[in-house]
Amino acid sequence: MIPRRAPEKKIISALDGQATVSPGGNYVLFYNNKTGIWSTYTVATGKTTVLNASINVKFADEDNDVPDDPRVYGIAGWTEEDKQILIYDKYDIWNFTPDGKSAPKNMTNGFGRLNSITFRYEKLDTAAQFISKRDDMWLSAYNNLTKERGFYKTKAGDNKNPELAVMAKFKYSSLVKAKGADRMIYDKANYQTSPNVYVSTDLKTETKLSNTNPQQQNYNWGTAELVKWTTPKGHQSEGILYKPENFDPAKKYPMIAYFYEKLSDGLYSYQAPAPTPSRLNISFFVSNGYLVFAPDISYEKGYPGKSAEEYINSGVESLKKNSWVDGTKIGIQGQSWGGYQVAHLITRTSMYAAAWAGAPVVNMTSAYGGIRWESGMNRQFQYEKTQSRIGATLWEKPELYIENSPLFSLPKVTTPVVIMANDADGAVPWYQGIEMFTGLKRLGKPAWLLNYNNEAHNLVLRQNRKDIQIREQQFFDYYLKGAKAPVWMTTGIPATEKGKTWGFDLTDDKP
Repeated sequence: MIPRRAPEKKIISALDGQATVSPGGNYVLFYNNKTGIWSTYTVATGKTTVLNASINVKFADEDNDVPDDPRVYGIAGWTEEDKQILIYDKYDIWNFTPDGKSAPKNMTNGFGRLNSITFRYEKLDTAAQFISKRDDMWLSAYNNLTKERGFYKTKAGDNKNPELAVMAKFKYSSLVKAKGADRMIYDKANYQTSPNVYVSTDLKTETKLSNTNPQQQNYNWGTAELVKWTTPKGHQSEGILYKPENFDPAKKYPMIAYFYEKLSDGLYSYQAPAPTPSRLNISFFVSNGYLVFAPDISYEKGYPGKSAEEYINSGVESLKKNSWVDGTKIGIQGQSWGGYQVAHLITRTSMYAAAWAGAPVVNMTSAYGGIRWESGMNRQFQYEKTQSRIGATLWEKPELYIENSPLFSLPKVTTPVVIMANDADGAVPWYQGIEMFTGLKRLGKPAWLLNYNNEAHNLVLRQNRKDIQIREQQFFDYYLKGAKAPVWMTTGIPATEKGKTWGFDLTDDKP
C-alpha cells in the first residue's frame, strides 16, 4: 500500500527572495528582497507573521551601490525547538520569536553598531541543528573602522554586551573545536606574518603549532597601513598603502595603484609572492622597491567610470602630497572590472606613466549582448542590475553606455598600456581587448596585447602565470624605474614565433 500524500498548499507566491524551513519543521522563514521584510509561516496554523516591520534597522546591505535590491545579511540560526531565530543586521544579531508574540531583542545589545564591529556566529558543532541557549556562543568580530579582527563570547538569550576574547591586527580563520574537549584550533596572519596554526581554550592565551615560511626573513618584505582621504565630492574613503620593509622617507618611490572595488578589508591579509593569475603581485613589487596603493571605490548608479575617477584619482593625488611619492612615476593595474577601470582612467587623465589592463571591457555597447561562455548567461544583467552599474537597458540609456565605454575616448589616451585578453575567457569576451588594442594602434598610441591561448579569464597554467609576472615587472620597471626595455616591448613577438621566442632580453632600444 502506498500512503496517501497530504495535499500541497501554496504559502507564498512571486517571492523575490529566499525561503527556508526551520530545523524542527514548524515554520517556513522567508525574506523579501523588495520590502526588506523577514516573515514566518506557521505550518500548523497557516498563519504568516511579519518579524521586523517595527524595527528601524536594515537587514540587507546598507552600503549597496549596485542598481538592484541590497543583499540580505542572513541568519545565524535557530535555538532549540524552533523557539527563536537569530538574524543579522550589518553589525549585530537580533533575537526574534517566530510566532511574533515577543518583541524582537538585540541579542548583542547594539554593541556592534555602537562600536562599528560586525558580529557573526561561529558554528563550532557542525552537526548541531540548533544554537544552544545554555552553551557559550562564539562570535567572530570585525572592526569596520580599524579592520582588526577577533572573537567575542556570549549566550543566545543574554541580550547584553558580548564578552571580548581577542581583537588584534590579524586575519583569523574560522574556529574548529576539538570533539569532547574545550580546545579550539585556528590560524591567523597579517601582511607581515605568514599564516600559522594555533590552539587555545579561551582565545586569550594560545599555543603556536606551526612556523610557516621561515625563509621570509631573508627577503625585503613590507608593511601595510590604512590610509584615508576625502574625494572631490566630499566622500570619505580609505585604502591600503603597502611600503617596502626598508622604506626611507627621505627617498622618492614609484607607486602602482591596484584596484577592483573595495579592498581595505584585506588590510591584515597575507600576500604570498606567488606567480599571479592576473592581479598585481603586491608583495613582489613592494619587495622590489615600489609603493602599492589599493583604494576603495564606491559607485554612483549610471556612472561607474566617473566613480572610479572620483575615488582612485583623488586617493592617488592625496598620496602624491607626500615627499616620498614620485608623482611622475605612478602606474595603475587592474583585472576584469579593475581592467575596465584602468581603460577608463587613461582616457580621462595623463597622470599615470604606465597602465596594465587585464580582461577589460572597453565597449559596453558590444559587450552588453554578449555571452558569459562559462555560465551561458547573457551579459545584459550585469549592466542593468549588478557590477557594471548602468541601471538601464542599452535602449533606455544609450548615452550612458557610450559615456562609460573607453573605446569612444581612445584618442585622448597618452598612457602606455598593456592589455591581456585570453581567447578562452568565459567571463569577458576577449574581443573587447582586441577592440581596445586595434583602436589604440590605429590611433598611434603605445599599446601591447597579450593573448594566452586556451587560457581563462584568470590564468591557470603556472607557466603562463610566471610569464605574465616577468612581463609585468619589465613593463613597470621600464616606465616607472627607468630600466631597459625588453624585446617584446620594442619589436614585439611575431605570431609565428609565439611559444618559441619569449622576447625577455633587455635592449637599449625604445618601445
